[in-house]
This record gives sequence, C-alpha cells and structure tokens, in this order.
Amino acid sequence: MGPAQVDIPSFVRIKPGALGRLGLYAARHERAKPALLASAGLPDPIMTAVRDGFAERGIAFALEREVEDPSFAVAADLLAELPAGCDSVFGVGGGRALDVAKYVASLAGAPYYSVPTSLSNDGFCAPQSSLALQGRRKSLPCRMPFAVVVDTAVCSDAPEVLWWSGVGDLIAKLTAVQDWKLAYHERGEAVDDLAALLSTSTVYQFIARPHRDAESLQVMATALMISGVAMAICGSSRPASGAEHLISHALDRSSKRPRYHGLQVGVAAYLTSRLHGGGHTATIARLFDDTRFWDGIRAEPFSRDEWLEATRAASQSQCDRFTILQHRDCVGDVEAMIDSDPRLAGCFT
Repeated sequence: MGPAQVDIPSFVRIKPGALGRLGLYAARHERAKPALLASAGLPDPIMTAVRDGFAERGIAFALEREVEDPSFAVAADLLAELPAGCDSVFGVGGGRALDVAKYVASLAGAPYYSVPTSLSNDGFCAPQSSLALQGRRKSLPCRMPFAVVVDTAVCSDAPEVLWWSGVGDLIAKLTAVQDWKLAYHERGEAVDDLAALLSTSTVYQFIARPHRDAESLQVMATALMISGVAMAICGSSRPASGAEHLISHALDRSSKRPRYHGLQVGVAAYLTSRLHGGGHTATIARLFDDTRFWDGIRAEPFSRDEWLEATRAASQSQCDRFTILQHRDCVGDVEAMIDSDPRLAGCFT
C-alpha cells in the first residue's frame, strides 16, 4: 500500500492586514478570473479592503455575489452562474457564506480561498459544508481549501460572542477525541493517532494564552484550521466531533432559538467531560473562567428542558457515532449537573 494522499491547504496567511492583500495573493497565484462570494451585510470597510486589493492588481471579479441562504439550492444556482474560465473562488465572511463558497468551489473543481471574518468555529477549513437540503441541515463532503487567509485585526473586531463560540468549538476537540477513544475500547473502532494528536495539541497552545489579542487570535485560527486538517487526514469528523456535537445538532433541530454552534458545543463539552469522569473538566472550566465564556451563556441562558430533550435525542440518534451518550444512559446525570453545578448557575432557565 502506498502513502495516503491528503488534500490540505497549501497557502496560509494568518496575520493583521491579510484581508487587504487578497489581490496580491491572487496575483501571485495567477488568478485572473476569480469569483467572490461574501456574506450579506458585511461592514463596508471589509468589502472595500477586499475590492481595493483586487483592483490594485488589475483583477476584476468574474462573479461577485452576496450569500444569505446557506442551502444546497443556492450553491447549485451559484455554480450555474460561474462564467467560463473562472479560475478560483474566494469566500469572505461568516460560516454560512463560507460553506456555500467552499461547496461551489468543490463542485466547480476550482481552487478555494477561505477568508473568515470571525473565528466562531472550525468550519472555514473543514472537508465538508453544512448546507440546508430539503429542509434539513446536511454535512456534505467537499474539497479542502487551497488557501486559508485570516486577518486577525478583522477577527478581533468581530462581536465577542463569536470569539466565545470559537473558544467553545475549540475546546470540544478534547471531548471529541475522548469519545473516539471510548469507541475504540468499546467497539474496536480504529483511531487515527496523528489526527487525534493534531486536533488536541493546538488546543493546549490556545489554553496557555486565551486572549483576544493578535497573537492569541493567530493561535486560535491555527488551532481551528488544524482541526479541519485532522478531519481530512482521517476522512472523518471524529477528531472534532463527539457527543457534544450530537447534543448541539439535536438542539439545532428542536430548539425554539438555537444559539451559535460553538456556544452549544462548548457547554455540551463541559457536561460530557464530566460524564467521561472529569479528566478534562478542570481544563475546560478554567478556560471558560479565563475567557468569561460563562458570561456569554448567562447573557442569554439556554432552556433546561430543551437541553434535556436534546441529550435524550442525541443518545437515541441512529447515526453510527458511538459516544459516551450511547455507552450509558446519561440524561439523569446531565439533569443533575444542570441543577447543581455552581459553574452552570444562571446558564439555564
């Protein structure tokens, strides 16, 4: 058997001012007819920096569209709109627009430049896109980005709740890998050790310096990007997604008001870490204390009843993912934690 070939980003820029250099990067790679797909409603300074950067290099967009609806239908329509000769796709903005842009680029076989304007989750560099299909969210396989460009100055200006969401999604790698190893011991499911190591090692680099300054944002962006690389290496979301994600997905389906993905998986990671016996609980709790993550949750508390129902639904999920929720009945334990854990005080109503 020959060595595995893994599709990962080959061009990475994570630094202040990177947004205004997109035109320079495109010129270096000889992109003459790029498409620009951006989140609807991005602040004018962001779009001005993008457009001016391309204009300075004499590069005109073959197609420029705003993306509001993260659906398969929208992606298909945009694919049909791509003009002949379009040689790259630039996705700029939040997760929904990036998922659409990534999928369009994948279908078109065009190099994709992922340019997140916040760090709310690892989706900007994941080998799948989360799109609505026939009324339900689906994770659809797609190619990894050719390039990841993160302007840390732009991300630092994003609302703090988006940073908290990134903190929650990042720390969930610890419990995801715990579930993966549990599946190995209980079911014999193979674990890709390199993917697991990559997914968790960069988390600890951020834990050592959990701030919103340029250096810490660079570490966070790198860690979230590496999470996507870990998924590509093993061909599965296992390094990044376990019981905490099953709970979050159940909330997305049933909650009257779903919250940001990272807020949901962050709280769920804290709960599932305790279900696993507490090995990572102190680490997660300390990070959430240091970043004031709990303050973001208490500002808009979750519904206790919705979370208990989501935990029950996640434990009964028919997916092939074995986690602590499938290992034993956890609903009663989660209920007791919500009602008695001091750190969760004010997080549920």
